[in-house]
Order: sequence, then C-alpha cells, then structure tokens
Amino acid sequence: MAVRRWIAAGVGLAAVGGAIAYAQYRNIEKPAYDSLYSDGEFSVRQYAPIVVAEVTHSGKRSNAREASFKRLAAYIFAEDRPEGGDKIAMTAPVLHEETATDQWRMRFVMPTEYTMETLPKPPSDISLREVPRRRMAVIRFGGNASEADLIVAETRLMDWIESEGLSAVGKPEYAFYDAPMVPGPLRRNEVMIEVAAE
Repeated sequence: MAVRRWIAAGVGLAAVGGAIAYAQYRNIEKPAYDSLYSDGEFSVRQYAPIVVAEVTHSGKRSNAREASFKRLAAYIFAEDRPEGGDKIAMTAPVLHEETATDQWRMRFVMPTEYTMETLPKPPSDISLREVPRRRMAVIRFGGNASEADLIVAETRLMDWIESEGLSAVGKPEYAFYDAPMVPGPLRRNEVMIEVAAE
C-alpha cells in the first residue's frame, strides 16, 4: 500500500513539473504567421521571414536530433561560441528535417530582436540563415512524436494537401514545441510542408 502511495506521489510530482514546463513553453516566442484557413487539425499558414541557427548530423533520426539539440543549445546558452557573449532566449518550435538520406538538419528560430548582423558568431559547425517568407501546410498532433507518429502524420498531411489541390514544394519538416518533461498529452507537435502560393 505504501509503495502505491509513493508511486502516486511520484506521478503527481512529475505531472506538476510537466504542467509548469508546459506553461513556461507556452509563453516563449514563436514565429509570426497568418492563418489562411483551417480544417480540423490541418491548416495553411503564411509565415513571415525568420532567422535560424542550424546544424546537420548524420545517422538515425533520434540520435541526430539529440546531437543537434545539444550543439544548438550550447550556442544559444553561450557555452560554445568563438567570441562568447550573452545567452539567447529559447524560442519554439525546434525544427527538424531530413535533407538527404540519413542527413538531418535542426533549426532553432532566433528571437525577433536579432538580425543576421547582430547575432553572436556561432562555432564553425553551426550556420546562421534567413528563411524567407513561406506558405506552409500543417498538421498538428499531441503525444511524444515517435517515428511511427511522424510517419502517420506526414502521410495524412500529404493526402490532405492533394485533396485540397495544393502543390507541395518542400520536404516535410517536423516542429516540436515543448520541453522533454512535458507530458505527452500536453505536447504540441506538427508536420509542416511548404506549398506553392495560389
């Protein structure tokens, strides 16, 4: 009986911690966009230009994702920069995409207070880049975004794009909005695909 109480208390603390992290991440800066139209969990958005810090790693998606996140976090938290400097605020989402077979690129969106010229110089394996205005078809879903979840969401989004008469012009990009400690049911994940403007 005592063991059950300890387990329940542990689950309760984890839920509280996850809820706090969820609340904090809901308040961080996200890229600006205009919602052109929505259809349940699907939508089409017109995004403003953004500046990103990006890095690429090879191999299995989960391994590349972890390695890329650590490198980009070291840059924004001023742990690995040629010239040091202040920390850069975390934003959401973290963007991840396969650019070639087993080649994965991760992007952190930079806060709008920065430009390409005012961002601290990154280490040699990290690039700063401006992503132009683009129109994205999006599917939103919860959970822990396993490999199977992403494949299902990507397939559904591609089917929806075709059913709407839209033309995909980009590869699928995965967007993750929450800290790892946020419980699965509270998590926000998206698959995004650039589509041609009408």
